[in-house]
Amino acid sequence: MDPVLITIVVAAIIVLAAVVGGAAYAVPALRRRAERRQLDSGADSASEGSVPADSVPAGTVTTDAPRPGVVETKPPAQVLPTPPAVEVPEPTAGRLVRLRARLARSQSTLGRGLLTLLSREHLDDDAWEAIEESLLTADVGVKPTGEIVERLRERTRVLGTREVGELRALLAEELVAAIGKDTDRTLHTTPHDDRPAIVLMVGVNGTGKTTTCGKLARVLVADGRTVLLGAADTFRAAAADQLTTWASRVGAEVVRGPEGGDPAAVAFDTVKRGIQDKVDTVLIDTAGRLQNKTGLMDELGKVKRVISRHGEVDETLLVLDATTGQNGLAQARVFTEVVDVTGLVLTKLDGTAKGGIVIAVQRELGIPVKLVGLGEGPDDLAPFDAEQFVDALLGETA
Repeated sequence: MDPVLITIVVAAIIVLAAVVGGAAYAVPALRRRAERRQLDSGADSASEGSVPADSVPAGTVTTDAPRPGVVETKPPAQVLPTPPAVEVPEPTAGRLVRLRARLARSQSTLGRGLLTLLSREHLDDDAWEAIEESLLTADVGVKPTGEIVERLRERTRVLGTREVGELRALLAEELVAAIGKDTDRTLHTTPHDDRPAIVLMVGVNGTGKTTTCGKLARVLVADGRTVLLGAADTFRAAAADQLTTWASRVGAEVVRGPEGGDPAAVAFDTVKRGIQDKVDTVLIDTAGRLQNKTGLMDELGKVKRVISRHGEVDETLLVLDATTGQNGLAQARVFTEVVDVTGLVLTKLDGTAKGGIVIAVQRELGIPVKLVGLGEGPDDLAPFDAEQFVDALLGETA
């Protein structure tokens, strides 16, 4: 065979082999490149909005470089309820004016009745008996009523007055004297150098004790104090919940324990927390069960003992329902026997109560009234002032 022809055939075979081998290598590569383009095209279409953003299920996590076919999720964030807005309490001065007006509306009938009797032309024995009956009906108490009537009878006889304004002044002087004009009614809530002031609230259930605790916190916050509440009435879940609600309303915090837990432990933790947080005043609400005096004594005694590890209690306030009148005195005596009460709080002293209970309870217990409440409103609590109280009690002269 011709050598030239042989050379040409060999060269052709070599070229054909190269072409076939290159094709075998290129086809898989082309296939892989086509698949890659298809994937990239799908990712681009997804990123360009084929699925609206707001339709993505909650909890789906997106990244700058999404991985096709992979959805990364996490548990949805816990949605907490919006805390209630902190209320702005009414200033003490305005609260006193409003409470005085309310007391005058509800109690002025007593004052008008007494002044009508005193201004009679002839004050005979029947008239003085009627005056005495009016005071007793107003829950002044037997002994204070006897003293007031005797002094009034003597002064009107000596002075010989019948003018309503003068009679009102005489009656007001006697009532203020019976209440105690010079009695120390200071509420000790000022913090000490190393600890907050500690106020213990005691009283039977139903007197408005927990509500008064919340209202007092509101008064203190209005005066610029920081307050910590302690829910030591662990036997009533509603009491702790109620105190927690008050705390959120006034911008304070509350320490509470498990239902049925040890009240003394809650009181101890509250004072400890108050010291750590450097608050001004700690208010502790206690249980008001009166099944037996021994149980009450043990519980309150333990509360005061554990608190004393941090410091002595500055105020122990006994909350009394003024609508119970003389019947409330029996309950009050039990508390004064088992705990050192420093002040009284008379609640519900509105149209359904008898104003004379202020005199009776102080004379009977020897403890000053320091706070009074005249309604269910959040600002219906104010410091007690004997002269303002009597002035409102008697009302305006005709």
